[in-house]
Formats: sequence, structure tokens, C-alpha cells
Amino acid sequence: MVSIIKTISKWIPLGKVSEISVVDLIAGLDSSENDIQILDVRTRLEWKSGHIPGSLNIPITQLNSEIANLTFDKSKPVVTICLSAHRSIPAVRALQEEGFQNVKQLSGGMIAWNKNHKHILVKA
Repeated sequence: MVSIIKTISKWIPLGKVSEISVVDLIAGLDSSENDIQILDVRTRLEWKSGHIPGSLNIPITQLNSEIANLTFDKSKPVVTICLSAHRSIPAVRALQEEGFQNVKQLSGGMIAWNKNHKHILVKA
């Protein structure tokens, strides 16, 4: 019973996880030492409508089955992104459980990004 509760609780989009602000993410992406890996867990349609350059899209509903195939470097920073910073919470937890050492969610999600940086988007 405890393992079932633990499994379910990691997918609930509540609680706190480490975050990075839009300003800090942009500074990191603009840095000559940029090694940030971006995982966008929105739906494919949301991602196609506009995403941060270089981001990889794996919808949160598919992350559990795709996480083993993720080619990200576990020692480098990962930022998870969704629309409003709810779906990215369980993504952070799942990546940490897989051994990723430095995982954060984008504070405020794409809503926060779009407020000031909508011009830095790629459409697929």
C-alpha cells in the first residue's frame, strides 16, 4: 500500500520542487558555457504552437514510458517546462528518480516565458 501511495504521489502536481526563473534560464541559455537541457512536457500541439529553441518535447502522459530512452546527460542541468508549472512538477520528480542530479522546473512555465520573451520561440 505504501508503494502505491508513493507512486501516485510523485505524479500529483502539488508541492514544491526546485525552480529556475525565466531571467535565469535565459542567462544560462545565453552563456558561452550553456549546458542546459530543456524538457517540455506539454502536449505535442502546445509544443508545435511555440517552444523554446533546443527543447525536447515528451508530453507528461508519455514521460513514464519514454524516460529510459531520454538521451540527456544526467550530470548536466535539466529544466522541465509546461504551460503553467503544474505538469512539470511530476516531471522533475520522475527525472530525479531516474538519477538526474540537477533538475528544476521553469517558474511560471510558458505563461511566464511568454510575458516577456514570446519573441524567443520556435514554431514546428
